[in-house]
Amino acid sequence: MLRQFLSKIPRNSGNSDSPELARSNSYITTGSHVHRSTNFNSGIGRPCTTKRASSAIFPATVVAGIEPLLPFKSAPNSEKMNLFVSKVSLCCVTFDFGDGTKNSIEKDVKRQILLELLDFVASESTRFSEPAILAMCRMCSTNLFRVFPPNYRSIPSSSGEHHDDDDPIFCSAWPHLQIIYDLLLKFITSSCLDAKVAKKYIDHSFILKLLDLFDSEDPRERECLKTILHRVYGKFMVHRPLIRKDISNIFYQFVFETERHNGITELLEIFGSIISGFALPLKQEHKIFLQRVLIPLHKPKSLGVYFHQLSYCVTQFIDKDPSLSNVVIRGLLKYWPITNSHKEVMFLDELKDILEEINMVEFQKVMVPLFWRIGRCINSLHFQVAERALLFWNKDQIVSLILHNRHVILPIILPALEKNGQNHWNPSILNLTLNVRKMFMDVDHMFFMTCHIHYKDEEAKLSESAEKRKKAWQRLENAANLQPITRTTNDMVIPLATSISS
Repeated sequence: MLRQFLSKIPRNSGNSDSPELARSNSYITTGSHVHRSTNFNSGIGRPCTTKRASSAIFPATVVAGIEPLLPFKSAPNSEKMNLFVSKVSLCCVTFDFGDGTKNSIEKDVKRQILLELLDFVASESTRFSEPAILAMCRMCSTNLFRVFPPNYRSIPSSSGEHHDDDDPIFCSAWPHLQIIYDLLLKFITSSCLDAKVAKKYIDHSFILKLLDLFDSEDPRERECLKTILHRVYGKFMVHRPLIRKDISNIFYQFVFETERHNGITELLEIFGSIISGFALPLKQEHKIFLQRVLIPLHKPKSLGVYFHQLSYCVTQFIDKDPSLSNVVIRGLLKYWPITNSHKEVMFLDELKDILEEINMVEFQKVMVPLFWRIGRCINSLHFQVAERALLFWNKDQIVSLILHNRHVILPIILPALEKNGQNHWNPSILNLTLNVRKMFMDVDHMFFMTCHIHYKDEEAKLSESAEKRKKAWQRLENAANLQPITRTTNDMVIPLATSISS
């Protein structure tokens, strides 16, 4: 069985004059032990029917001169780290998990080695050596980093329609990949891992490949990646700006190019935790991220998939800096959905949360365009949109802001209330409208009546103007009916009836 497994590992030819092969066959000395660097093929087998990346992040690995299948408990303490390197390097061999009958013995051996490594990392009290970190990172890159095939749901069918099946797609290699993800998480969070040494191998390129995996269609894989990336962000402070920038680039591509990515929800959850740790006052970089990334994320049609995570991130920013509420509200009004009632309901819910936290100064900056939009929502024929807009008056904080600024808001909102009160089809919307109308009347009856008289005058003027336009069009139609139809020649106008008869 060992021979079958080890036979999967290709050996480099010692007769090659290639400098690359010469480097890969070099010897690395650590302490009193000599380790032979060997190239492993990362393309043997394709878990999840995916294509391996064409270039490996770690072009060479270290294989210790010790029997890799020896149990850790049977090895002396001085040899355990070398045995760890040997076992990890052996796991660089990959298999095709799409076929459950192929290489079953080798797969089982590899699984047992991975479980043994997991126990070792979880219980080890000795610092990991640099060759061990290198071997571990290369094993993870070989097994995890891969290019996903095109999403069949995004490919139009023969009839031109897109697939709407929302059921998740599970990876056939997940039982194997899960152990590797658990091993990587234990490795990164281990107190025996020196971040100063590990950052040379868990570098920007490694993190970029981790971020690429967030497009996996398997939600279990994305959940593991979320935890790992969060730990990487916490442990490697030097990589934090790069991680934020790389995630921003994924969001940019999603919003402005593809509108298709499987991991937006998980990435927003990570950013929710990151935002909560921002120091005050907020850096300009973070405010730009809110304006250029989070607010445009309201634009895609798939907003409902990640709305709660996005709303949480926006609320975190406003909690940090209340002056940003003005920026957020103007951004929401800019991307307001016109024909998508479901998205409109979500926008109203987010506005309600923001208005419950906003201060008076910021509210007064946006109240005119905001309540013009709310008035349009009140008149919506979609009862949920109208209901969400009218329920703003059920929140004490929002009511306090509205009544304090009623001399500006009531003239804007009154036409919508009057139209709803006269002819809205839904009885519950009609009752809510009358309640809001009564609230304004009870607070300031004189001002309400003044606004109501002004509204009636404006309606009369509009009605008179509409009647004048109607009469004008009728006169034009009558004049056109009396005028014979003619056609024009180069020199004269000939009645069309005469031309036809001749």
